[in-house]
Amino acid sequence: MRYRSFLCLLGFLMASILPACAGNPERKIRVLIVDGFSNHDWRQTTLLLRGILESAGEFDVSVSTAPQDTAAAAWAAWRPHFAGYDVVIQTCNDYGNNGLLEGVTPAPQWPEAVKKDFVEFVRKGGGVYIFHAAENAFLGWKEYEEMVGLSWREADYGTAIRVSEEGRLMRIPPGVGGSTGHGPRSNVLVKRLGDDPIHAGLPRAWLSPDMEVYFYARGPAERVQVLAYARDSQPGQGMLWPVEWTTTYGKGRVYVSTYGHVWKGDVQPESMRCAAVETIIPRALEWLAGRPVTFPVAKDFPGVDAVSVREKIPSAF
Repeated sequence: MRYRSFLCLLGFLMASILPACAGNPERKIRVLIVDGFSNHDWRQTTLLLRGILESAGEFDVSVSTAPQDTAAAAWAAWRPHFAGYDVVIQTCNDYGNNGLLEGVTPAPQWPEAVKKDFVEFVRKGGGVYIFHAAENAFLGWKEYEEMVGLSWREADYGTAIRVSEEGRLMRIPPGVGGSTGHGPRSNVLVKRLGDDPIHAGLPRAWLSPDMEVYFYARGPAERVQVLAYARDSQPGQGMLWPVEWTTTYGKGRVYVSTYGHVWKGDVQPESMRCAAVETIIPRALEWLAGRPVTFPVAKDFPGVDAVSVREKIPSAF
C-alpha cells in the first residue's frame, strides 16, 4: 500500500511539473522564417526581421529558404521542420503564379509534403505570422486561405470586411465591390479596434510610415478578429479597412498584417524602421507562441501627429 501511495504521489507531482516545464517562460521563443520567393524583396525582408528579433532578445531565430530551382532534387527534399518551432513567420508569395500580375516570373507553390506539414503544425497549436505579401499567396490552397481569412483576390472570390466610420465591421459578399488592391503608400493613421493583448498599453491611434492599406481583401473571412484598421489612399475610395487581424485554425493562432513593405531595391525602408512596427512584431510573436505579451511599449512609439522612424536596424546587413 505504501508503494502504491508513493507511485500515486509521484504521478501527481510529475503531472504538475511537466506542464510548467513545457511552458517555461525562461526559454526563448523559437521562430522559423520561411522564405525563398516573393514579388517583394524576400532576402532583405528576412535580414530586417532577424535584425529586429535579435535586438528584442527573447527569440531564437532560424531560416528555411525554399530552393530556387524547382527541378532540382533539393526542391523535393526541402522539408522545413515546422514542429520544432513555436512560431513560423511566413514570407513566401507566389503572386506571379496567380495570373494577376503581368511581368512577374511565376513562382512555385510549396511541395505537397510541406503544405501538409504546415497545416498539421498550425492545427496542433503552432503560431503563424503571415508577413505582408504572404497574405497574397497560394490561390486555391483552401487550408491556407482559411488560416489567413482575407487575401489578395478577385472580386468574386470571397467575402471582404470593411470598417464603418463608427468602428463596426461590415461584411461584403462575393461579387459586391471590387477586387483587392491598394493605393499609393503613405504615412497612415492606424486605429485600434478593441483591446487585444497584442495592443495592450498602445495608444488608440498612431501614424505608420510608407504603408499600404489593402481594400477589398477577400476570402473565407471566418474567425477573423480585426485588431486595427486604416483608411485607404485610393482616389475615389477612402474607406476604412483592416490592417491587422488574427484568426484561429484548429488549436493554432494566426496573425496577419500589412506592415513591413520591402520592395525590390529598398534599403532599410521606413516601413520596417517604424517604432510601432518594431514594437508590434515581437508582441505578436509572444501572443502567437501562447506567452504573456510582455514586450514593452517603446517610449518612441508614435502618436497621431508624426511618424517615429528609428535608425538603421542593427545586425541586419
